[in-house]
Amino acid sequence: MSDGQPQPSIRALIVDDHRMLAELLSSALDDRPEITVVGTASSSAEALTAVASLRPDVVVLDYDLPDGDGVALVGPLREAAPNCRVLMLTSYTDPVLLSDAIEAGCAGFVTKRNSTDEIASAVLAVASDETPVSPDMVRSLVRKDHAATGSDLTAREVEVLRLAAQGLSNKEIAEQLFLSVNTVRNHMQRVLNKLGAHSKLEATAIAARLGIVRR
Repeated sequence: MSDGQPQPSIRALIVDDHRMLAELLSSALDDRPEITVVGTASSSAEALTAVASLRPDVVVLDYDLPDGDGVALVGPLREAAPNCRVLMLTSYTDPVLLSDAIEAGCAGFVTKRNSTDEIASAVLAVASDETPVSPDMVRSLVRKDHAATGSDLTAREVEVLRLAAQGLSNKEIAEQLFLSVNTVRNHMQRVLNKLGAHSKLEATAIAARLGIVRR
């Protein structure tokens, strides 16, 4: 519950080598009162320097960069600023690429076909520990050699996981199950631990492969 104090805006960094797109996206996001764009970068090297100095909450990261790809950059970005969340901007749906991005710590995906409003919503979602990604994409994300079985998940954990796979936020899951948001977060953290997942997105994808979540 709010104590009446204004909530701090989410600090976002845009990483894209297309200057016009970066500037347009930066302007659109900065128009949102909940988001402050703290900078832009056009390469992996610039992104690492910017993240280390600016400490953004969310990095909107293009996959194609002139000095490397976005997947390889996710890990170094999170090492430079462990609390930042990485939202990948991509037009690719290759399962191996997406799986690698998740394993590196990517929190969600948007495509360049999305509107700026949808990208802004995705920034807000990852900042709130949600996982913006289409259900069809989730089902193809995790490689088949993952060792998790899901057999030790409790009934409540499975229930939370299935609702998360439907795209519900922690708040919406809490309302549907008559739980507190903190309780839902705790259930989800135990799900991550049991499935060996690094994020809710990866846990949902593993669950789809294991049949815990309906395909």
